[in-house]
Amino acid sequence: MSLPVPPWEQRPQKRRSTKQPLSREAILAAAFRILDAEGLDAVTMRRIADELDTGPASLYAHVANKDELYNLLLDQAAGEMVLPAPDADNWQDRAKHFIRELNRVLTSHKDLGRAALARIPISPNALAASEALLAILRAGGVPDQDCAWSADILSLYAVAHAYESGLQQLQGGEDDGHAYVAAIGEYFHQLPADRFPNIVELAGLLTTGGGDVRFEFGLDLLIRGLASRAEDASKTHG
Repeated sequence: MSLPVPPWEQRPQKRRSTKQPLSREAILAAAFRILDAEGLDAVTMRRIADELDTGPASLYAHVANKDELYNLLLDQAAGEMVLPAPDADNWQDRAKHFIRELNRVLTSHKDLGRAALARIPISPNALAASEALLAILRAGGVPDQDCAWSADILSLYAVAHAYESGLQQLQGGEDDGHAYVAAIGEYFHQLPADRFPNIVELAGLLTTGGGDVRFEFGLDLLIRGLASRAEDASKTHG
């Protein structure tokens, strides 16, 4: 019969770790929490490691570097989009819906749009989104070369708008943005009219319209241009 272990030889039992196992999914979840709270600059490997109560080196077994992390964040955001199906009769509305969706998901994650600038969409969800946009444009009779270039231009429009909106969120929100625009309008009015006649005369118009109004104006401008080119191509080849 074995004897009990003397008190001086007893060792405290190890407590079972309650930490979440480290994985790519856990890293992305932590990155999004930081991004949504503080913006893209706060999303660093060290900060994510602190969030997950581990060391930065342990992250690199799952994510190679910050560049790959950004690609993964963008791909997950692209997966949040509700992609419209192609419809020849309503292709303009479907294309607008797509761009609004892209702008929405990027804007919902602070300044994530900055990470999308100058990146070609080659991740699974991003490719699915590109495929959906191309299908919409081709269904509408937009010439293939126009489809190829405008898919990039339309997406870039949404990305740039989302980036600017994200920066405004980080810099103080909508109220501060309105105050800043109003101050710019006053400055335009005070410029010498002999040197800047058009800016002075249009000062009120240059600073009117919220972000959503201007976004819709630009979107309509782009889609109408594509529709006009599609109509011209149809007449030429018809």
